Amino acid sequence: MNKVMATLGLALFAAAGLPAQTQPGKIAVINMQAAMGGTKDGQKASAELNAKYGPKQKEVQTKQAEIDSLKDQLQKGQNTLGDAAKNDLYAKIDQKTKALNRDMEDDRAELEQDQGRYVQDISQKMSVVVNKFAKDNGYALVIDVSGQQSPVLFASNTIDITKQIVDLYDTNAAAMAPGAPAPGAAALAPAGAK
Repeated sequence: MNKVMATLGLALFAAAGLPAQTQPGKIAVINMQAAMGGTKDGQKASAELNAKYGPKQKEVQTKQAEIDSLKDQLQKGQNTLGDAAKNDLYAKIDQKTKALNRDMEDDRAELEQDQGRYVQDISQKMSVVVNKFAKDNGYALVIDVSGQQSPVLFASNTIDITKQIVDLYDTNAAAMAPGAPAPGAAALAPAGAK
């Protein structure tokens, strides 16, 4: 039975077209979200997003406080305010709430677009780094365990390459800078080189 399983495993690797040196099947895991966020580029992107959207978040909080104040005025004056004053407060609350919701939707869409650009740029570079690392170190399989729906229930820390990939990415970041020609995997320096 074990011989059948071993033969089947080798046949699957051969069918996948993997080079002979990876057939023994070294496996690694990586937390791609942590790796991308842990790079200098990821940290820079996060700081830029915080700088751009932090003030917008404070503006949203200020507008929400205005709406809350108007609601409080309306509640406190429920028995003493005239119908015209109540209607005026209702209209102001409605107008400010709609404006706030539109602003928040616009800000959210803009943030998602900006995040998408950063993620796309970093993930393209990260893919080159992961592929080179895997080939250079004889890995047959690298599994991303960052998703909530990851099928991996356990992985030893000894096969987690996240830190190594972050270091390799940062070492080669200049070669992968925007505007520079996309480096081939062969052009990347090993993690220890500087």
